[in-house]
Amino acid sequence: MKINDIKELSIQISLNGLSFCILNKTQNTIEFLKTLPFEHKTTPIELLNNLKLELSSTTVFSEDFDAVIVIHQNELSTLIPKELYNSEYKADYLKFNSKILRNDFISEDDIEIIKSVNIYVPYVNINNYIFETFGEFVYKHASSVLINSHLQHVETKETPIVYININKNTVEVLVVEKNKLQLFNVFEYFSKEDFIYYILFVYEQLQLDVETTAIEVTGAIERDDELYNTLYTYIRHVSLIDKRYKFSIANTINKYQLHKHFLILNSF
Repeated sequence: MKINDIKELSIQISLNGLSFCILNKTQNTIEFLKTLPFEHKTTPIELLNNLKLELSSTTVFSEDFDAVIVIHQNELSTLIPKELYNSEYKADYLKFNSKILRNDFISEDDIEIIKSVNIYVPYVNINNYIFETFGEFVYKHASSVLINSHLQHVETKETPIVYININKNTVEVLVVEKNKLQLFNVFEYFSKEDFIYYILFVYEQLQLDVETTAIEVTGAIERDDELYNTLYTYIRHVSLIDKRYKFSIANTINKYQLHKHFLILNSF
């Protein structure tokens, strides 16, 4: 590393695990990429303890970063069209589809590409610790990253397409038609039967044809594993997203596993 290399750190925060990514902007290279899945879903307090342990025990995090990004990944979010949005009613919007507490801090992301505001509950204890450790940083919700990624970097297609990002016990689902967002939702699953039920439910509700509407997949999935085969049993066109990024990937990183890190790689 040159002494004046510009580096950015992105951290993906979830009760089911953590991910870390370092982009060397001077070299235009992803030089560090790591995911830590938890055996069981944790609490925000346990999550913070795991984060502290990882940041203190891994030497690359002791470097100076020119920017730090935190991605909060949870189901506590909702989209509101800008023309209908009033910041005074953030809690009222969110409580209709998320279980929130009276004292929860509610934040927002502006998603210009769909002229909407994403309202969500970040992990405040994580934000406080990141600020104490690194100073100023940027944070956003995982759904904001996914929506922007899929709408900004795809060719406009006449036919609808379903994108899913699979995590341990949750799946984020986006449906895009003619480069317009038709649906975004997060479902919790505990078996392959739960998983495929929610995917087919989306197809049914939007009257999508399982024979012709393709599904593109990222996240915790492998070709021919249980979830992939379950998808392929019911949906004819299933593929893993193989995206070309504007940066290169270090030789120490498995380039055939990049679909697993789609969310964090698109956070920069």
